Amino acid sequence: MKRWQVWLMIVLLMAVTPDVMAQCAMCRSTVESTISNGRSVVASDLNFGILYLLLIPYLIVASIGYLWYRHSKQEYGRRIEIAGRVKRAMSQV
Repeated sequence: MKRWQVWLMIVLLMAVTPDVMAQCAMCRSTVESTISNGRSVVASDLNFGILYLLLIPYLIVASIGYLWYRHSKQEYGRRIEIAGRVKRAMSQV
């Protein structure tokens, strides 16, 4: 699959997904009690906090994966360069 097709698929999946409401049972009961008291800001702030906590581990893993990929790509280039030098040296012998 080509790179642009993968990015297009990711963008389409993100555009199609509905709004995410991430609340556990205890958080939901807290939000319901604060909404009944007339404070609805707590619900949106709590949702944002939960999504923030959900996103951080994925960003850390993605960063480590990207750095690993970039490092391995540089190593591969060095190996090809060394192999070329060895072939040139062997052809001169």
